[in-house]
Amino acid sequence: MGGRLYSGLLVGVMAAMAFAIAPLRAQTPDEKIQEKVQVCSGCHGEAGKPVDKTIPNIWGQQAGYLYIQLRDFKRGDRKSEIMQPIASAFEKDDMMAIAEYFSQKPWPDLGQPRAPKDVAQRARAADGSVGCTGCHLDHFQGDSTVPRLAGQSRDYLAKAMANFRSRARGNNPGMSDLMIATSTEDLAALAEYLAGL
Repeated sequence: MGGRLYSGLLVGVMAAMAFAIAPLRAQTPDEKIQEKVQVCSGCHGEAGKPVDKTIPNIWGQQAGYLYIQLRDFKRGDRKSEIMQPIASAFEKDDMMAIAEYFSQKPWPDLGQPRAPKDVAQRARAADGSVGCTGCHLDHFQGDSTVPRLAGQSRDYLAKAMANFRSRARGNNPGMSDLMIATSTEDLAALAEYLAGL
């Protein structure tokens, strides 16, 4: 009987030790970030291709921009019923690590066609008026806190521009002003042109 009691205690102690050690293992930086980015992959895609075309590609996006968007979702400066609860669970270090993780991924090819010549000309003329490349740089690659637009989902770009235009997206008033000053036809041309770059 003493042997069975000892065996039972030993199993209990080993189970308690495993339970106590498990959280310590889960706290390693790699495991912690992997757990958090798995949440992102549910919508933004396992291979960087979002499950819905109105969801932005975040693979290869600028780290500073990704961090600011997470921060703005957490603070409520940028609204989203999906993103706000997710971002509210992150601390600043988490958001910075997530942003850095996705910025290191290769930009995926979403398979979007190049814009027809007339659409591209209209988009370039609109850029000349609005000055998109003043912030997003030549070839629309972005830098630091300014997002890459080249090759982003056309549907997402159109939605983002419309949200800035209506001020539904309020975390960048300067962008709202620019979108309001641009015709809807020019915005549609820009979305199609940028998606095909």
